[in-house]
Amino acid sequence: MKYGKRLGVLVAFMVLGTSLNAFGFLGFGNSASWKEEVLLHDGRKIVVERSQTFGGYPTLDSHERVILKEKWVFPVPGTGKKVTWETDHRNPPQGESLMLVLVGFFGDIPYIATTPAGCIAYNYWKRPNPPYVFFKYDGNEWRQISLAEFPLMLKESNVAVGRPDSNHRTGLLTVETIKEENRNLEPYLRQIIREPITKDDGPWRYPEMEYDGKGGWRSPGGAKAPHPITRPPISTDGQN
Repeated sequence: MKYGKRLGVLVAFMVLGTSLNAFGFLGFGNSASWKEEVLLHDGRKIVVERSQTFGGYPTLDSHERVILKEKWVFPVPGTGKKVTWETDHRNPPQGESLMLVLVGFFGDIPYIATTPAGCIAYNYWKRPNPPYVFFKYDGNEWRQISLAEFPLMLKESNVAVGRPDSNHRTGLLTVETIKEENRNLEPYLRQIIREPITKDDGPWRYPEMEYDGKGGWRSPGGAKAPHPITRPPISTDGQN
């Protein structure tokens, strides 16, 4: 979780995994779009197109609208092709609620590393530790892969993780600006960690919950999560 100026912003982003109350359904149609200069592991740079769609304000005193959906379009170096990644930040299983951390390529194959955004999302993705969900583009669609399948050379976060400062949500975010945005993030958000994390803050601190099959989440002991879900879990490549 990020400290200082962006603490409240990133907390608001992560809260999406636990609630979208009545205020969250006001103000549809608001969005922001910008570009990010992404530094790849081999020193090349690509320019990624990024956009966010907002709902309403989560509380009466909030200054930022909740993020409902996010879209990334990035070029595959040397091919002239573009690949799109989209994520839905509503409560799982209505949406994936994943936060992009890294975009990279092995040859001309795109890979991404994401982390669950919030308590329900972390439980939905089966509480990974290290706390990531990895994907590989197979030429037609994104396929979830294991940590062991994620290329070792892809290490450093290279996008603005979460919601950038409002002053940066227009035009182009340079590599230097992205590094400044991410400077105070938790270590696991700045660099891919390949061993389980047992100390400090992080999503593994969220309480354990399981989907009850009836539209809600509950702890293994039976206590329900406060925000019911209305659709059954989705699957990703055969994984629920």
